[in-house]
Amino acid sequence: MVTFRPVTEADLPLLHKWMEGEHWQKWWKDVDTELGYIQDMMEGRDTTRPFIFQVDGEDAGYIQLWSVADQKARGWREVVPWFDLLPDEAVGIDVSIGEREKLSKGLGTEVLKAFVAKLRGEGKARILVDPEKSNPRAIKCYRKAGFREVESLLGKTGHILIMEHTRQEGVS
Repeated sequence: MVTFRPVTEADLPLLHKWMEGEHWQKWWKDVDTELGYIQDMMEGRDTTRPFIFQVDGEDAGYIQLWSVADQKARGWREVVPWFDLLPDEAVGIDVSIGEREKLSKGLGTEVLKAFVAKLRGEGKARILVDPEKSNPRAIKCYRKAGFREVESLLGKTGHILIMEHTRQEGVS
């Protein structure tokens, strides 16, 4: 069973350990910088909501939820001009499996399906992910979890692929 709990100060050493892993280093920035961002989230200086996901009661990875409108207001449109193309009412998800040994076992798909169900229960209608185009493992996982490329944005977002969760049969 997959559950989610907010990140606390006590989780920072575990996150630090995970972020030092090769599978994190490829996609996340400097460990201390990323932990600083998470600290900002925990202390309310950033509206992004950070969570540890657990599988059968054991910490297994990190997932965060961000609001497109809030990120636009924080200035992302200056850094990433195509950000203005995203719908204000949408939310985005970033997810990483904690330990390398747990990659490619279906865990990411299971976690995403559970998190999307949670978000749908909270009334979120538009749910996005934004993997790097050079990350086929993530793209495959997102597709298996019910995300599809946003056709209208193809070719407009540089090295990022914008995908949106679709309400298709068998997918929450």
